[in-house]
Amino acid sequence: MASSRYSFPSKPKANPKAVVAGSKGCSHYRFTVLTDRLIRYEWSEDGGFEDRPSSLAMFRCFDVPRYRVDETKNSIEISTEYFHLTYDKKKFSSKGLSVKVGDDVWRYNGESYGDLGGTARTLDGAWGRVDLEPGVLSRKAYAVLEDTKSMLFDHHDGWFGTRHPGRIDGYVFAYNGDHKAAIKDFYRLSGKQPVLPRWTLGNWWSRYHEYTTCEYLNLMDHFKSEGIPLTTAVIDMDWHKVAIDPKYGSGWTGYSWNRALFPDPEGFMKQLRKRGLKVTLNDHPADGIRAYEDLYEAVAKALHHDTSKEAPIEFDCTDRKFLDAYFDVLKANLEKQGVDFWWIDWQQGNKTKIPGIDPMWVLNHYHYLTSKRNVKTIERPLTFSRYAGAGSHRYPIGFSGDTQITWAGLEFQPEFTATASNIGYGWWSHDIGGHWAGVRSNQLTVRWVQLGVFSPIMRLHSTKSLWNSKEPWNFENEAHKIMKHFLIFRHRLIPFLYTMNIRASYESEPLIQPLYWNHPTAKEAYTVPTQYYFGPNLLVAPITSPNNNTTLTGSVRAWLPPGRYIDLFHPHLVYDGGRYMRLHRELSQLPVLAKEGTILPLDGTPRLSNGAPRPAEITILLVVGKDAQFELVEEPEKDHHRHHHHSQNQTDTDPNLNSDSDVDPALHTFVRTPITWSQADGVLRIGPEWNGTGRWRQWHVKLVGHTNTDVQAQVPGFRVTRDVLDIASSSEGGVGTGGGVGCTTIALGNVHRWEPEGGFEIALGRDLQLDVVDVKKRAYEVLHRCEMGYEAKDPVWDVIANQKDAVEERVERLVKLGVDPGVKNALMEVWAADGRAEGSAKGHEVWVDAKGVVEEADVVEMEQALKDYVFV
Repeated sequence: MASSRYSFPSKPKANPKAVVAGSKGCSHYRFTVLTDRLIRYEWSEDGGFEDRPSSLAMFRCFDVPRYRVDETKNSIEISTEYFHLTYDKKKFSSKGLSVKVGDDVWRYNGESYGDLGGTARTLDGAWGRVDLEPGVLSRKAYAVLEDTKSMLFDHHDGWFGTRHPGRIDGYVFAYNGDHKAAIKDFYRLSGKQPVLPRWTLGNWWSRYHEYTTCEYLNLMDHFKSEGIPLTTAVIDMDWHKVAIDPKYGSGWTGYSWNRALFPDPEGFMKQLRKRGLKVTLNDHPADGIRAYEDLYEAVAKALHHDTSKEAPIEFDCTDRKFLDAYFDVLKANLEKQGVDFWWIDWQQGNKTKIPGIDPMWVLNHYHYLTSKRNVKTIERPLTFSRYAGAGSHRYPIGFSGDTQITWAGLEFQPEFTATASNIGYGWWSHDIGGHWAGVRSNQLTVRWVQLGVFSPIMRLHSTKSLWNSKEPWNFENEAHKIMKHFLIFRHRLIPFLYTMNIRASYESEPLIQPLYWNHPTAKEAYTVPTQYYFGPNLLVAPITSPNNNTTLTGSVRAWLPPGRYIDLFHPHLVYDGGRYMRLHRELSQLPVLAKEGTILPLDGTPRLSNGAPRPAEITILLVVGKDAQFELVEEPEKDHHRHHHHSQNQTDTDPNLNSDSDVDPALHTFVRTPITWSQADGVLRIGPEWNGTGRWRQWHVKLVGHTNTDVQAQVPGFRVTRDVLDIASSSEGGVGTGGGVGCTTIALGNVHRWEPEGGFEIALGRDLQLDVVDVKKRAYEVLHRCEMGYEAKDPVWDVIANQKDAVEERVERLVKLGVDPGVKNALMEVWAADGRAEGSAKGHEVWVDAKGVVEEADVVEMEQALKDYVFV
């Protein structure tokens, strides 16, 4: 395996025609015009320059863009359509090197810059916000990534290398608000996000706890009896011996199964696999291999290590022989027992025996490459570890560390996840529910689980404590039901999430994106850091604060881009966008807004099981009002996969998007099912399926927010009977794990029996629209729920129900009423949501703060909203 561990794609040497440098042999500077908006700058004392791949930059050979060079004896200028570089031919300084982009000028200072934030190595111990490293997006017209101190790789043998002292290396991203273009070129430079195996997108179970074999298997069976599907079993550090003789040190590192807890490790992991689960073990590798370890003698033999005095085999990732023994003796033996992949829990800093070599980088890089040997079981290479710096996106999945169980920790997590995409890091796995400390709270746990369902990876976790665990049934009945509901919904999302996984890898579109990615010129998009896009059409605004004691709802201030939206979990409210709104939800609901013209495919299997097989039934959530399209993407069939690995087929993705072509299949080999909705004609077309086997599949369609019982679904060319087509409608509830609540549901039979070659069409009705909000009905529900004096409700209700007075006057009266500000805002949301509604307050909405003080719609400007950002 060692040879393939040191083999990875890279093309680090730039096209010579893109290079601007002085005379050969005597130049101290070199510039590489990678694109007309991305330039590399280098300076060296010795006149040499770096062409090896770095941990940031694996690919520097781009097509040469159009650029101009103007040079004099003492200066040089490089210009493209987008930037103008000026340099005095001396050692880089703020006076001597600058790049003008738009109206902004960057002056060299040896630091990275990207004031929209990137991510951080860990959330260990975080009570709330932590410092963020810069990404490649900025409110200024430029961003900068310094690469002077990063780790290098030898392009020929794949081992890491060090930099020559006295050399400067970095990149200026001159994208002037074109955020998606900046990220795409970052991926071109650094390599794309790999494709994740489907099962990673389901529910993971993790807990730091001294499980026994029986206890763990019984727990997995309890999840099954609850109907909550899982895909991944995480076993924290107590899988190995921890109570060791003090002469060997601590028990934090270990590679010998604790046979008192797991007498038959192979049998235990075999049972987990029989239950449809993948297995990962926690590894704290810092203390190396001690003499008490089962594999001590075998590793020592491979390293010719003297065992006569029980001397420990020190962890040294800078020693290639040690690293080979670590993987090919120590870990290979454990993998043969049934370990699918590793959770690398490195907490010992970023120093090694060789300056500039970060052990986190070494562990991530070589674990990922080594995991290729397990693709028969895990399907794609995979590791699970902390972020090590720019370029870490190549080694998913990220472990964000040990968060504290506080509302402040929850509030920061969606922002932290979204800004990670600004440095291309799209696959964070958080300790959902929080790791340790804090307090036990049903509300906090439920809100965290809801966030986890709409996070990249959904992994429940908690620390070692008698009191702290995240099994849903250990919470009170309401919280239990809600957590179960959302965990089931997460599993139903897998068809959508896998498609987004392919989109992330091949189209440079991470699953989660800050709003300003899609609305770069809207200042409002920069003022809602906890709100994000989840795929192309879903806006998620997590509730990260406790419920109001009067309304019994949580709330969040959100900005809705122009358009019209429906909430998947609260489809009674339709929102006109282009403004701020305060969204209020009871504990069972999370604001997930879908724009008109949204198609969301879900696993429609009636009773879900562990693992993540391709579902035989698909439920399409359709939001009418605009044309819509979605292409469901699934793994290549086995014959396509084998053909890919035994041929030299080119991928049909962007040729400039660099990738690990030895691992990820060609884009055209994936199974694809196009789904389109024509608003004017009222026709939903499904298929034909490309590259598939033509397997039969049942389809269900739910018209979210449309409850017109007159919908008559017709399948052309087929005689519709009730045993094949079933239509039901309900105006209550929200999109959930079953039923047709909140939408019109059309259940179809096995459609491939009808038209296997050409797909099929369903005529639902022309120009269907989202239901108009019934303001009085929804306002009554809000006020009825409020825990306040009965008599105090009467004047509030009169403001809403008495439509004789002008809307502006009634809004003013509502604001002046002596009731809880939360009540006023909750009613205002209902009243102003839908401009089509009779008596709508849209355009007259007024929001108040906790003290009842009126807030203007644009009171939170971009600078104010971002004032707490701290970057390092």
